[in-house]
Amino acid sequence: MSTTRPYSPGDRGPESDGASPANPEPGQVRRLRLTDASGIVPSARDFTRKALYDWGWLPAVTGDQRAAAEDVLLVVSELVTNACLHAEGPEELAVAMTGKVLRLEVVDRGAGSPAPRTPHRAGRPGGHGMFIVQRLCLDWGVVRNPDGVGKTVWAELGAPA
Repeated sequence: MSTTRPYSPGDRGPESDGASPANPEPGQVRRLRLTDASGIVPSARDFTRKALYDWGWLPAVTGDQRAAAEDVLLVVSELVTNACLHAEGPEELAVAMTGKVLRLEVVDRGAGSPAPRTPHRAGRPGGHGMFIVQRLCLDWGVVRNPDGVGKTVWAELGAPA
């Protein structure tokens, strides 16, 4: 899986050989209920992988396209795992495609706010999830639910070149 890039996450990198993924209709959103589900993380990854196939990100033709799809799946895993470990479990995963940006949202009922551990210690086990999200995404954040209970953790990644 790609955890480093030769260019920043917002940069689409060198031009590809002309093979680019199909562009889905702007504003497509897919939702997966995760409440009381078993195998939540693999289910979330499979659900997202299916969307990536349907939207033309997969099968990947180039290394950059493959890395972009792997990054999306890794970020989904990290966000859902974080909700499982620290936020009373995830309720829903939303995957949205708008133009050249893919947005992931994980809704949970937890009170805390995720943040990368500072300082990041690469050699220590655990605590790397939000650091990974920060490194791979164009942007990410937290929106509190209007009823005051829980939140939505979102992350945005750029479409492959």
